[in-house]
Amino acid sequence: MRSLSRVRSWSPPASAFAGFRFPPEVIVLAVRWYLRFNLSYRDVEDLLVERGVEVDHVTVYRWVQRFTPLLADAARFHRQATGGSSMRPM
Repeated sequence: MRSLSRVRSWSPPASAFAGFRFPPEVIVLAVRWYLRFNLSYRDVEDLLVERGVEVDHVTVYRWVQRFTPLLADAARFHRQATGGSSMRPM
């Protein structure tokens, strides 16, 4: 199992997390789990509790609402920067 400190991936700028109680890594992880694995907010809450992070499902909902657009923009930029289209005109 990978630790959070070894996973290198994009996250929104630190200023996007100003005023939040939890570290950016926890917030991004919760949002990714929700989006990637089609989990409910309560499922994400349970997964975080198993890892020692006490968070309410409503908090996860608020994170998803706030950070999904930022993560989607980052993913879109990353896809364009790394490859572009694999289809070539004939």
